[in-house]
Amino acid sequence: MRCVILHESRGRLRLHLCQSRMTIRQADLLDLYLTEQPFVQSVRVYERTADAVICYQGGRDAVLAALSRFSYESADLARRLPENSGRELNRQYQGRMLSLVGWKLLRRLFLPAPLRAAYAVFRALRYLGRGLRCLLRGRLQVEVLDALSIGVSLLRGDFATADSVMFLLGVGELLEEWTHKKSVGDLARSMSLNVERVWQVTPEGDVLVSLHDVHAGDHIRVRTGNLIPLDGTVTEGEATVNQASLTGESVPVAKHTGSLVYAGTVLEEGECVLEVSGESGSSRYERIVTMIEESQKLSSATETNAARLADKLVPYSLLGTVLTYALTRNVTRAVSILMVDFSCALKLSMPLAFLSAMSEAGRRRVTVKGGKFLEAVAKADTIVFDKTGTLTRACPTVVDVVPFNGSDWQEMLRLAACLEEHFPHSIANAVVRCAKEQGLDHEEMHASVEYLVAHGIASTVDSRRVVVGSYHFVFEDEKCIVPAGEREKFDDLPPEHSHLYLAIGGVLSAVVCVSDPLRPEAKEVLSALRSMGVSRLVMMTGDSQRTAEAIARQVGVDDFRAEVLPEDKAAYIEAEHAAGRTVLMIGDGINDTPALSVADAGIAISDGAAIAREVADITVASDDLYQLSQLRRLSMALMRRVDRNYRFVMGFNGSLIALGALGILPPTTSALLHNLSTLLVSVQSMTPLLGEEDR
Repeated sequence: MRCVILHESRGRLRLHLCQSRMTIRQADLLDLYLTEQPFVQSVRVYERTADAVICYQGGRDAVLAALSRFSYESADLARRLPENSGRELNRQYQGRMLSLVGWKLLRRLFLPAPLRAAYAVFRALRYLGRGLRCLLRGRLQVEVLDALSIGVSLLRGDFATADSVMFLLGVGELLEEWTHKKSVGDLARSMSLNVERVWQVTPEGDVLVSLHDVHAGDHIRVRTGNLIPLDGTVTEGEATVNQASLTGESVPVAKHTGSLVYAGTVLEEGECVLEVSGESGSSRYERIVTMIEESQKLSSATETNAARLADKLVPYSLLGTVLTYALTRNVTRAVSILMVDFSCALKLSMPLAFLSAMSEAGRRRVTVKGGKFLEAVAKADTIVFDKTGTLTRACPTVVDVVPFNGSDWQEMLRLAACLEEHFPHSIANAVVRCAKEQGLDHEEMHASVEYLVAHGIASTVDSRRVVVGSYHFVFEDEKCIVPAGEREKFDDLPPEHSHLYLAIGGVLSAVVCVSDPLRPEAKEVLSALRSMGVSRLVMMTGDSQRTAEAIARQVGVDDFRAEVLPEDKAAYIEAEHAAGRTVLMIGDGINDTPALSVADAGIAISDGAAIAREVADITVASDDLYQLSQLRRLSMALMRRVDRNYRFVMGFNGSLIALGALGILPPTTSALLHNLSTLLVSVQSMTPLLGEEDR
């Protein structure tokens, strides 16, 4: 690709691409390609001018070399391109905003006064109709005040004021609609599927293939805790599916042969084979958008209270108008009060503030599914952490495989990986990765695999029961034994590591020692959270008391619980609720889902189990925990902004009403200042809450 450098500064290039025009798809392809380059920090592609602004690290030669290799015809790039980037939406609303402002200027400059007056009367019919419909329903809402202020202005012959009021109302409505749809679109894209490979059922057995290689009519197998990647029909097996992300149903739905399942839902329990009915496309995105727009999750208590307060103040505005006229017999003073109301600013700025904050969180790779969860993060005084994959590294490693009962350690690792690769857990991933690094390829040698949440995996190989999992599962639930004469070897297992026990036929055959070191940033992040008002930090883990105590001491939590089951975590959070605390839960596994559900806001790590991400209210990227402290800062800054908006709206509009009632401000000035202040507070609510230094 050929391009011309328009402007250059340290770490920043503005380029013009040498092509006559750029389509939206081409802009999306270039944006995706450059974003994936390791040296590129941020990209803005302007399809209207065929320009691109690139911020990068290192030398510019790497950027130019990458651009020279770029091609719009890349099939691999086109395959990864999201169906909905939001660029078309932005272009649509930019055009509508330019048309609105341009038409206002044109009629002000070129239309004679009689035509402007006629146009104002014609436009007023819509607002008058809205107000009349509210009155017919017995409601006194902001539409009534809008209709009265516009109607009285027309009756007094003040067509310029009526036109200005309607123009500012139109700008506010367009901004609200644009920001709402953009925020919902950003949120839907961040919630879209993140599945790259699936188990395809073939005559030779189950084969792990790329999602893009699966077509309508193919059969894929989905197991407990996994995301259903494509729409389809169940042809084998039974399962319960969590469909909350698409339908809002809180109770998992039973699926059996012949049942329809949908992309993006999660198989909560069981296993099934489904026949794919459609390839990946935009239907998933559209369903998520619909779900978000209809969901009450987008409304926080603050937003709801603002809307209620706005409606409650309408009758008082009308009463003030009547009293002012009764006391002064001055129509101008009375109309000045009608020109000002609290509803517009409260109803517009609050939702925009929350939706803008959700979008800002999304740009920082934090997905927030509703405004009320940001509110919960700001108010939280207790945070409960799962240990594995959360406080410890998301990528634990196998450091040793200790064989027992005369077993070969490589064969035991091979068998463990064969079972573990079917289920999403950081320890399971570590076992599979270690087997691959050792070159231990395997074929499916076992019968159907049974996954027991927070315990382990059970299957049958050569007519013998094979179990792999925790000490509690293997030795207490399954009643397995340590081989005779190897007790001392068992007792000498390194205590600093987590242990995964593998038993065949009721006898211990191997212990996989896993290093699960603490995240280097964990202690600093917890300290930052404590400095921001979190009074209680708690760690939960299924590990032994000794291992849990060591990690708790290193990270500096206030309390910890060891050897806990999923229901224990949920019960602890409910007890904290009973004590009057606001609780956040942070986890990544299937066993964390009950606690994520009952917390005021459940936060999942993005590369954890699909069911955890589905149940969670917030998802953060797995790179580091600093996003937790950023999320807390963002939510607290949001609540401070909301509080400032309240004070400003009430104080400024109250002053306008008082000045109008005293005859100091004429109606036209009151209307102008009121609408300008509403627009300004709304635009200010859309500005970033955190500075670049917090990124």
